[in-house]
Amino acid sequence: MRLVRLLLALAATLLVSPAFAQVMPNGPVLSAADLRASQDLSGQWTWSIDPYRDGQAGFHGGDVGEGHRRFDDTDVAGVRAAKPLALYEYDMDAASVATLPSSWLTHSAQMRHYQGLVWYQRRFDAILDPGKRTFLRFGAVNYAAEVWLNGTRLGTHEGGFTPFAFEVTGLLREKGNRLVVAADSQRSDRDVPPPVTDWETYGGITRDVRLHTVSGTFVDDAWVRMAADGTIAASVRLNGEDRANLPVRLAIPELGIIRTAVAGATGEASFRFASPKRLVRWSPERPRLYRVELSAGDDRWHDIVGFRTVTLRGSEILLNDRPIFLRGISLHEEELGAEPSRMVLHADAEKLLGLAKEGLNANFVRLAHYPHGEAMLRAADRLGLIVWSEIPVYWRIAFDDPQVLEKTRRMLAEMILRDRNRAAIAMWSVGNETPVSEARNGFMVQLANDVRQLDPDRLVTAALLTGREQRGEKRVVTISDPLADAVDILAVNTYFGWYGSDRLEDIGSLVWDLPENKPFLFSEFGAGAKFGLRENGPSPGKFTEDYQANYYRATLAMADEIPSLAGMSPWILKDFRSPRRQLPGVQDGWNRKGLVSETGERKLAFDVLAQWYRSKAAEAR
Repeated sequence: MRLVRLLLALAATLLVSPAFAQVMPNGPVLSAADLRASQDLSGQWTWSIDPYRDGQAGFHGGDVGEGHRRFDDTDVAGVRAAKPLALYEYDMDAASVATLPSSWLTHSAQMRHYQGLVWYQRRFDAILDPGKRTFLRFGAVNYAAEVWLNGTRLGTHEGGFTPFAFEVTGLLREKGNRLVVAADSQRSDRDVPPPVTDWETYGGITRDVRLHTVSGTFVDDAWVRMAADGTIAASVRLNGEDRANLPVRLAIPELGIIRTAVAGATGEASFRFASPKRLVRWSPERPRLYRVELSAGDDRWHDIVGFRTVTLRGSEILLNDRPIFLRGISLHEEELGAEPSRMVLHADAEKLLGLAKEGLNANFVRLAHYPHGEAMLRAADRLGLIVWSEIPVYWRIAFDDPQVLEKTRRMLAEMILRDRNRAAIAMWSVGNETPVSEARNGFMVQLANDVRQLDPDRLVTAALLTGREQRGEKRVVTISDPLADAVDILAVNTYFGWYGSDRLEDIGSLVWDLPENKPFLFSEFGAGAKFGLRENGPSPGKFTEDYQANYYRATLAMADEIPSLAGMSPWILKDFRSPRRQLPGVQDGWNRKGLVSETGERKLAFDVLAQWYRSKAAEAR
């Protein structure tokens, strides 16, 4: 293992950029933007499909012709009326209408499996406030976005699950603003995630679009937390010309805390002080949250924050210095329903996470396989669910391409900077089931190092690969992945009895040979079943509820024999859309490993896991 560590260190050295700042978000952070006053641009947008990318280039690859520029600030109908011979082959004002945020899956029947470019336009009025600054913030556009406001190109963003913003001060008008977004879902192996996945793409503008008006100098990034030693710490970064030497005031009214500091030359201020005795630490049993307020000049910022510590002791995970077993479930960001059209919003998040906590007796969720929206993280904070959050480094991306590493590091930073005030998040995952190679190892170690730079108080993990050996009469499972040395928590996806030739009755004979100095999680296990498909004979077949329930019983029995097991997040809470799953009459475009159907009906295995978790919770009391 010492040689492996040396190789990993060498690979990391070759791939580390000279300055981490090079892969920070290009625009402002706008921390806790969902709590700032803003103008919501949700609602009716027009849209135009563009499979041949006519709006991006001419026939021979040159500039886009005037009659094809969907991003122009042009009254097409007016021009055509005034000049009958003018040739336009678009009119965004007269295009079809969709309600956003939403994926384009259900805009029309032709869009169900569409991959490519779609243009969106939103007309809106705005209140102009002299002396203030204005930012246009997107919660997410999947996968890539190019944005124009009133004919001015604002910029681009790549990555379908993290926020981005552009400053639009001076570009707005009181009436008839025209916002145009080119949303492109097409991906290659140099994108993150790559084209081959096991979930729905959900192309489009899938999260909120808001217009934020703030002071000339404002709190851009604020990170408030309980450090590992139990003290309260806050790091603040101001944005604006007057940020140097500006006084910053921090208050937690419910705790009677008021502290002041002065920002340095670059607009950064920090606080650190002892936790008051009356502070209640956040936990699944008591998810206590506090309003934290910051003042800097004319700007007022706040967030709703919980305070807790997450540390390790050998193979144990400690929450607030006490061992905790993570009773979890994996979850995709997809609403319940027969025709889900969008990523999860606030009501859906409460429903899905409530089903996990109240129905399954869970205290933990793996939010797979990409950063979920702010609504999901806020709900986890409120409900008291510990979170595994990850970026979509998934399967076979181009690990040897430095540009792919750069965009992935930026995506990781965008996720962490958005969410590191959420007490629920205990660990950041840097990937899932990625094939081992020297390039991959160095790539992943760099991501782990980045996590520790951005958030040293949380844990690093990834879904690692396993191996199997025959040692005499014993069949032994090991973690064969060299990335194990670079993470704090070992985690693997195991599907013995579903994929491969293992029989359920033989799973219990497997022996797990694991390091004793790190916690171990089952990040996934599961079996498919269509709700209502039953087979009560002695050997039920796959895709029946009976087989799925028996699979859970066998896997949980195996789990009981692993001393270092610190938790699990079986795959998965609900059936979710996956175009790769096409068994007629059973899958029909759905991954059926859910414990509930896509519309919420509970399968037999739901109660098997819930009862096992009840017994685990009772043991902990």
